[in-house]
Formats: sequence, C-alpha cells, structure tokens
Amino acid sequence: MRKLTLLASLFLCSLHAIAPAQTASPAPTVDPAPVPIFSIATGPLRIGVVGLVHGHVEGLLWQSTQRSDLKIVGIYDPDRALFVRLAAKYKLDPALYHGSLPAMLDAARPEAVSVMTSIKDHRMVADACAPRSIHMLFEKPLAFSNDDARHIANLARQHRVLALTNYETSWYASLREAKRLVDSGDRAPIRKLVFRHGHKGPKEIGCSPEFLAWLTEADQNGGGAVVDFGCYGAVLSTWLMNGERPTSVTASVSTLKPTIYPRVDDDATIILTYPTATATIQASWAWTHDNKETDIHTERGSIHAAKWDDLHTRDENGPLKPLKPAPKPADLDNEWTYLRQVVRGNCPIDPLSSLELNLIAVEILDAARNAAATPARR
Repeated sequence: MRKLTLLASLFLCSLHAIAPAQTASPAPTVDPAPVPIFSIATGPLRIGVVGLVHGHVEGLLWQSTQRSDLKIVGIYDPDRALFVRLAAKYKLDPALYHGSLPAMLDAARPEAVSVMTSIKDHRMVADACAPRSIHMLFEKPLAFSNDDARHIANLARQHRVLALTNYETSWYASLREAKRLVDSGDRAPIRKLVFRHGHKGPKEIGCSPEFLAWLTEADQNGGGAVVDFGCYGAVLSTWLMNGERPTSVTASVSTLKPTIYPRVDDDATIILTYPTATATIQASWAWTHDNKETDIHTERGSIHAAKWDDLHTRDENGPLKPLKPAPKPADLDNEWTYLRQVVRGNCPIDPLSSLELNLIAVEILDAARNAAATPARR
C-alpha cells in the first residue's frame, strides 16, 4: 500500500492505471538447455524472412543488398501485395515469396530466420521452425506473455535450436563498456538503474500502416509502449544485475494521446525492486525525441550510457566526463554478423540475446502488464 500511495503521488496528473507491487513470477518451467545443433554451412548465411509487417524488416532487406555474408533465401508473409511493394523497393527476386510459412521453410531450407511478425505470432513461428532445426532471431521482445515465452523455450531446447532476441541496444558499445565498468568494480555495486526508451510515437514518426496495425493492438503486441519499449529496460536490468530476478514489479500505464492510441497505453513506468538495488523503466511514445538512455548509479560513481558510443561517467558530486568505450568484439558488430557467427558455433551466445535472460525479461513484462490491469482503468 505504501508503494501504491507513492506511485499515485508521482503520476496523479496523467495516470490512467496504477499497479500495486507484484511478486515476480516463479522461474520458468523449461527443460535444461542442451547444446544447440549448429549449422555446418559455409559462405553467406542462408536466412529466411518470416513476416514483413515489422518496420525493422526494411533494415534487413537493405542489408541483404549491401553485404556478401548474408543471403535471403525465402520470404513468408500472407500479404503478397506487401511483398510486391517491398520487392520493388529492394529489388527482390519474386521467386523468394511464399504465402505459406511451412512451404517457405521446406523449399528454402534457411539456416536461420529473422522473425518480423507481430509479437503474438512469435509462438506460431517457433512451432514451424524448431521442429525443422531452423534457428530463430526474434525482433524484441521474445514474447509478451510467460506462456508463449516458455513454449518457445521448450521447443528450442527440445529441438536444440537457438531462439535469440534482437534489441538495437545490444549493439551499443556504450552499454558494453558500462557493464565492464560495473563488473570490474570501477563503478560498483549498482544501487539504482534508470532506463529511458521510446520516441514521439509510432504514428508520429511515420511507421507503415502494416506495422501500426498490430503494434497498436493489445492482443498482437501485448500493450503499447509498456511492451514496445519496456522490454529494453527489462532485459538490460536483468543483464546488469547478472540474471537476478526482481523481488517485486510495480507498474503504471497511461494513454496520454487517446485520439491516436485509443486501444493501448502510450506511456508506462515499471519499477523493479531487487534486494540491493532498484530499477525504473520509463517507456514512452510521448518523448520529444528518440530516446535510448541508461543511467547506472553505484556507490563508486555513476554511468550515463546513451546511443551507440555516447558514454559519460560521473564521480561522486563531480561533473559528467566523456569516456570513449572500448571497441566491441567483431562478433558483436551488428545483429547480422552475430547471427551468422552464432548459428555456426563460431562465437558464444551473447547474454543479451539469450533465452535465459529473455525469459526473465518476459516475466517482468508480463508482471507489469498484469499489474497495470489491476485495478481496471477508470
């Protein structure tokens, strides 16, 4: 009740729903993780594209025209007209198209797929790919419900395939260096984490109609900003806390722009409690700018990690000081380089993409969604 009163005072002006603290879910019921069966292929990574409705798919389509280590061998989407439009833009071979996911997988035989569907459809993709021994890279998050995440994990472990999750922030040298500073003891122990992720809103920044059609529907995306951008803080907090689960999850969601987003939240705050630290996740479609920032407060100073190489540290009561992050390992240069290396067993599974951390991230998201729905919106 004390936490509820505090949150009410913090968010009274715009709060539509407020959540009491909830105990994090118990550990997922999944089988022990066996060693994946890695691909023995050589040459360019044979990748299938599953879904064209996620706006990030255009990054992959463009990358496939620019690099020699990546080859799209098949594309599935039920909407042929959408494929035709994107094929014209990126000069794709019409023979790549399939209106059936099983047919594409069986004909193209990709080593891995990039999953660019709605979040709800991730489970369906795992049902098709895992039994065919095809590795999967899901655009974040892995899922929005524990049930779907655990189903995907069990399939991946049963069939010894990778079920990886991709976040833009995984490729930031600033965050890699921040973690190194914490692990080295230079900035430790962590006492408070603050995550700010989001932008002005998917409609405001010009997302495509097919992207908006599922991103702004709770049954397809799990919510609005609470899932779309809450997932960043959920996985980063888990990573920075070395896989520790929070002891409680408190959440509030608001719809600040109901005429634009009438069916989902566009602003959310999630508070995680750990035995020795707290984390505040600020996820919003109402920032004035693109925002991906992490503040790490420790007993030996703080760290401010923003996009890509933007990194600053701060000693106690001192000014911000810029710090150049160390170069990333070559395997972690970007998601497509990493995917090619990891599915062939040439590099370790990065924790930020791993099932272990992403199952906990989904636990946090699911607890936040459930908490924000209780009591019902007024």
